[in-house]
Amino acid sequence: MKSYAIGIDIGTTSTKVVLFDEKGAAVAHHAKSYPLLAEVPGAAEQNPDEIYEAVVYSLRETVRKSGDLAERIGFISFSTAMHSLIAVDTDGKPLTNSITWADTRSESYAFAVKSNPDGLDLYKRTGVPLHPMTPLFKLQWLKNEHTEIFQKATKFVGIKDYILYRWFGEWATDYASAAAMGLWNMNTLEWDEEALRMADVTPDQLPVIQPTTFYWDNLSETLAKISGLDSSVKVVIGATDGPLSNLGVGAISPGDVAVTIGTSGAIRTTSSTPVLDAEGRTFCYPLTEKHWVSGGPVNNGGIAFQWVHDLFTEEEMEGSYEELSKRAEAALPGAEGLVFLPHLTGERAPLWDAQAKGSFIGLTLRHKKDHMVRAVLEGTIFNLYQVYSLVKTQAQEKADVKIFATGGFTNSPAWKQILADVFQKAVSIPEHTESSCLGAVQLGRFAIGETEVLQEVSEETKQYGTVMPNAEHKEVYGELFEIYQSLSKTMESQYKAIHEFQSRVSK
Repeated sequence: MKSYAIGIDIGTTSTKVVLFDEKGAAVAHHAKSYPLLAEVPGAAEQNPDEIYEAVVYSLRETVRKSGDLAERIGFISFSTAMHSLIAVDTDGKPLTNSITWADTRSESYAFAVKSNPDGLDLYKRTGVPLHPMTPLFKLQWLKNEHTEIFQKATKFVGIKDYILYRWFGEWATDYASAAAMGLWNMNTLEWDEEALRMADVTPDQLPVIQPTTFYWDNLSETLAKISGLDSSVKVVIGATDGPLSNLGVGAISPGDVAVTIGTSGAIRTTSSTPVLDAEGRTFCYPLTEKHWVSGGPVNNGGIAFQWVHDLFTEEEMEGSYEELSKRAEAALPGAEGLVFLPHLTGERAPLWDAQAKGSFIGLTLRHKKDHMVRAVLEGTIFNLYQVYSLVKTQAQEKADVKIFATGGFTNSPAWKQILADVFQKAVSIPEHTESSCLGAVQLGRFAIGETEVLQEVSEETKQYGTVMPNAEHKEVYGELFEIYQSLSKTMESQYKAIHEFQSRVSK
């Protein structure tokens, strides 16, 4: 019986390929990284052919490492980072690099739509906040500032679409990837006519939209040859990394919350119907037609911890992050009233302001490094809790909240405890670190009919640790969070002026 499956996650910094057995246990894996290209201000691009080679190499290496188990692999399923855009010509050759979610060169176009009353209507149809990460605005930027490329392009696609085209010769994308483009109507499950008009593209210039459960029955000759797999292996188109991470950690039932903090961060919850914010501050993407993931991504997670680490640690030493985490534990909860707004690299949710800045507020002569480190960790959690507060008030279904946490921050006992204390909920730490790969495989099992109910698949996820909230910290964090919200609102009006000043004086 072919009960083994491969999950491929095309990430922003690397591609990861993991082979799972029928119980959801990882038995072989390989990963390959690639650079983010930032040759001009605001740019964040990648070479699509370099990513293709990383996918092929990692797949081939994982198959090689699996040995005789390769004969039991039944399918491959995909996860991908959101919001990428590649212009290709009539031969399917890239005319641009893959423009990633982190690219901000379309900021003025996003701002123009956001400032327009019709912008909120666009959000309500697409579920995508109005931000330069969105391919809709990248297309406007490309049309106006790189007109020759825009006119020469035959198709505009995402990175996963490009890889699948090279394997199967078809331009296809899934519901979740289409939604992330800001061009997809969540009500009709088709390209949105008004969004297409704004981007000045036609449906023929975009991939064919498929459900996330769509699959190819057999490998193409190209894929069979380069992977070393039997041609009978199926390929499931899969979805995007955020919704699949929810599935991979087990946060698939109403009321379940997935919190991820890596370099950036995100908080996501699942519902049976789309859930939107009245002010357009949260996203809503499909996992399947009956599973919708809403929440918000934040720019500043582990990168804030890295910043304070580099500020206070003269050189990189083994265990230095662990020592810094212990310093945070030495300070009292609330850092004696020191508040940190963590917007060091601008912010997506809940502000959606690329000009937002970080700040310490409340500094006194009493505050030491321990307080500053703790305030940084608390500030990142307050920011996520602010996003969660939006999702929570939107929820259409009532259920007990379960929190599942993943990402590098789980290596810090202090940070995990702060999460539990701010949310005042038990936090489960899933066994699998590659939750998007596992989610892709779980979706694949549902797609090919190995299970009839998606929730049943998520039960394979094993938990190995739980962090309980300290009830004694509830009051101090409740009071400090209100202060954080007030300060966040106050500072919003100052970011533009600070940004313009910094732009003038920075070298």
